[in-house]
Amino acid sequence: MLMYHSVGDPMDDPYRVTVSPARLDRQLRWLRGHGLTGVSMTELLRARELGRAAGLVGLTFDDGYADFTEHALPLLRRHGCTATVFALPGLLGGANDWDRPGPRKPLLTADGIREAARAGMEIGSHGLLHRDLTTADEETLHRETHHSRTLLRDITGRAPEGFCYPYGTVDPRAAEAVRTAGYRYACATGAGPLTGMYALPRVHIGERDTTWRLRVKRALHPLRRPRTPRAHRAQREDR
Repeated sequence: MLMYHSVGDPMDDPYRVTVSPARLDRQLRWLRGHGLTGVSMTELLRARELGRAAGLVGLTFDDGYADFTEHALPLLRRHGCTATVFALPGLLGGANDWDRPGPRKPLLTADGIREAARAGMEIGSHGLLHRDLTTADEETLHRETHHSRTLLRDITGRAPEGFCYPYGTVDPRAAEAVRTAGYRYACATGAGPLTGMYALPRVHIGERDTTWRLRVKRALHPLRRPRTPRAHRAQREDR
């Protein structure tokens, strides 16, 4: 499962979350050349449930940057891939103010989210305002999980199945809030002992990830990441 953020000019990016369109093009070409297909998280997890995930790679784009529809979407289409976009419905048309002193980047509007959904991309929630759920009070935690899901349902006509923790941070309380809000899975970064359907670890991909680095990350991934569940079944039975 690969974690992207912005797709645009990678200069002046102290957090290294931006991949240039040219680099993304080469990365997707490398995946396809190695018999791999980028898919949304829901598609990947459903394939795992059926034992048909061989050759599939989950592609995720955090923060819901407006450049997704301009730069990422055409490249995903070109290479026959889909992806999951984790959007912030509380900041529609806003900017990534949490990344100061980094460059200001516009976020998707409601129309941009709908465009991505019509193109076959999965829309997931990144919360409302990009807040760290591990430090949120109960009211904030509820709004970031429940209310963001309602807003995205109103925009796309479909309640999102996936959630992504802002900053990648998760604890048992945050994971439980996501589960009770009705999501079927959630993505983190390094989830550690919480690894499971509500704390799926991902590999960060940046501008410096050449095809050689992708090869190394692919080789190391099984060694440093705990095995994730194959199905949603256990979570459904818990409800």
